[in-house]
Formats: sequence, C-alpha cells, structure tokens
Amino acid sequence: MAAPCYIMWNGDTSALTAAPTAVTTGTSLKTMLQLKTGSSKARLIEWGYSFDVVPTAVVKVELIETGTVFATVTSIGSGIRTYNDSSGSASLAVAGTSASGFTSTAEGTVTSSRLLAYQHEWNQQFKQQFPLGREPEIGSGTSLRIRVTTSTAVNMSCYLIWEE
Repeated sequence: MAAPCYIMWNGDTSALTAAPTAVTTGTSLKTMLQLKTGSSKARLIEWGYSFDVVPTAVVKVELIETGTVFATVTSIGSGIRTYNDSSGSASLAVAGTSASGFTSTAEGTVTSSRLLAYQHEWNQQFKQQFPLGREPEIGSGTSLRIRVTTSTAVNMSCYLIWEE
C-alpha cells in the first residue's frame, strides 16, 4: 500500500463552486504557499504553478526549506486534502497564520535555507515530479515554501503534493 499523500493549493479549496482563484505575486519577494510539517517528516512528491497570463517580466520561483522560520500567511484551514486515498487519515501538517497557508504578508528573517528547486521563469506553467526514492525530505516542524520575486505582478496558482 502506498504512503498517504496530501495536496494543498495557494487558496481555499474546501468548498469550490468554481475554479480556484489565482493570487497576485506582487512586485517583491513573496511566499505564495507554505507548508509546516507536523510531527513527522514529509517527502515532496510534486510541485507546480501556473500564471493567468504569460509573464511580461521574469519571475524567479523558488522551492525552499527555511527551517523553523515561517512567513505570516493566510491559514490554509481545512484546505489540506488527501490525495491518493480519499478516505485516508488527515495530514499531520499544521495550519495557521505562522504555519501552513498562502499569500504572505511578512516573510520573517530567514537565517539559513535549503534551496530545493529554482526556476527563472518566462513561461506560463511548470510542474516537477521527483523520482520515487529521490524525493526531497522536509524535516519535522519545518517550513517548505514556494516563493516568487518579480518586478511585474502576475496572478499565480501553485500547489504541493507530499507524503507523510
């Protein structure tokens, strides 16, 4: 049996009546999606993003672990969903304004980090799956973020899929 997997998006997906709404990147460094792992480590299976339009300026997109420094975000609430087992147990990830959430209002002071992936992006969409057995592991109680930096705001949707 496969390990339990979970997915979260940078928006509230708890009661969708239409497609999820993309969120503006703004024009400075901004965490678009943040995962705070719970009492166990997580293995990242896939991540990705798309923009509403083709960017008119380069968008720098980072997949980064920032240890125990968390951005201030909109709490994901009940937006963490089971992915491969619809009746499976809930994720151990922690939701909250300084935990799992989206669209940061404050980045926090990051003193050390681990860059897991980086895109210098002009395209409209990207996704990356990690080979089984080669997935990046995220430590217990730490922060995994999708961050963007661009000089021209663009609306972005992004997601993470991980196993616990």
